[in-house]
Amino acid sequence: MILHVKVKPNSSKREIQNFGGDRYLVYLKSAPENNEANAELINVLSKELGVPPSKIKIKFGQTSDNKLVEIKF
Repeated sequence: MILHVKVKPNSSKREIQNFGGDRYLVYLKSAPENNEANAELINVLSKELGVPPSKIKIKFGQTSDNKLVEIKF
């Protein structure tokens, strides 16, 4: 499963919004430094979708706000 994720780091809230299908907007509290926001994104998606963090991988967009995230079930 591939998700298209738009990330908003340095937010005052931690929230996931689904815009239908595989498109998500995720607000993160972490800064986009030292891979902290990417790690938080994986943890937030893991809890939301009920899959272990080891099954979630950022395929494209490591340094971008727009990411393609692969989830293996």
